Amino acid sequence: MEVSEKIRAFIKTNIEVIDYERDFTDEEDIFELGFVDSLFAMKLLNFVENEFNIEVVPEDMDITNFNSVNNIIEFLERKANHSG
Repeated sequence: MEVSEKIRAFIKTNIEVIDYERDFTDEEDIFELGFVDSLFAMKLLNFVENEFNIEVVPEDMDITNFNSVNNIIEFLERKANHSG
């Protein structure tokens, strides 16, 4: 499973969507769409750390790192480039 598929599956499993016909693209801000809350944000951080074996440090705690599938992927790529 690709990184984007893992992230998308996690988000879909853990969000509450009022309009079940509504989906989101990899570019859309899931927080702005109203799909998520602060509890989900913490679950998302935990998922990213555990699934991709990284540490999210206070400097990483910018919502733009986690508000879309694409931004999470870019964040993971930046973390990988800085750890090696």
